[in-house]
Amino acid sequence: MVSAHHESLHKVFQRDTGLLIDALQELLGVPFPAYDKIEPVSVDLTEIEAIERRADTILRIDTKGAKYFVILESQGRPAERKRRSWAYYLAYLLDKYDCQPVLLVLCHDRATARWAAKPIEFGLPGLPSLLVRPLVLGPDNVPVIAEPEQVRSNVPLAVFSAITHGNDPGVAAILKALADALDGLDPNEAVIYAEYVEAGLADASAQQTWRKLMDTLNIFFRSEAAQKVRTEGRVEGLAEGRVEERAAALLTVLERRGLEPSLEARERIASCKDLDVLGRWSELAWTVSSADELFTEGE
Repeated sequence: MVSAHHESLHKVFQRDTGLLIDALQELLGVPFPAYDKIEPVSVDLTEIEAIERRADTILRIDTKGAKYFVILESQGRPAERKRRSWAYYLAYLLDKYDCQPVLLVLCHDRATARWAAKPIEFGLPGLPSLLVRPLVLGPDNVPVIAEPEQVRSNVPLAVFSAITHGNDPGVAAILKALADALDGLDPNEAVIYAEYVEAGLADASAQQTWRKLMDTLNIFFRSEAAQKVRTEGRVEGLAEGRVEERAAALLTVLERRGLEPSLEARERIASCKDLDVLGRWSELAWTVSSADELFTEGE
């Protein structure tokens, strides 16, 4: 099953499609033309039913001169089979939609980013019939954003930066600046970004640091989702409040992904008092295809 760490790298681009243009222009120096519209499209690239192929995220960008399909691929480690898949994705989109396909690979670590950036050649040595040159974002070209003003000026980019630099020795300062910025946002927006970061941090120590920061700020507790789950009257005890916050955040993730939980699923989530179980369901919430799948995958 696809991990939450994998999902978070490209999900933030789905949430804030304008981040893609910022990344291309400011981080990679790509002179991308002015656009009229950006929207997610189906990631299903299956041509023959027996061979299922799915990209991570595909965004369609309409400009005055051309139509672009940008494929966003999260890559946690080198995998040679992916090089063939990427070539297929590009050729498929070009042939089916008569568009300009672009491949952007997102990496947590430097070694994988260097691997992904190598040109991919198919055909005779030195005379390739097909040449693929991926654009790559990783720790070497995604800036560390730890200054409060920088974070507040572009929160989606700061979220992506925090996830990308999650293994850096100075990650605590990065997370603190981001947490302070989220505390100033609308809680219903902040809770989504907070969950992206928690899911995306692969380092256990960094993840624990982030959870402590979120406990201090009480972003979850102030969101509309938390208000729905919270019972009437004053919540007694920090432990009980933390359980309700976690349940509220889980429901928010499911709803934002379009996975409307059934009444039974809502009741099961709201009645769960085990933080570890709620944490496991929260991680699974980014990858399941239905709310009910949480309970079968998580047991």
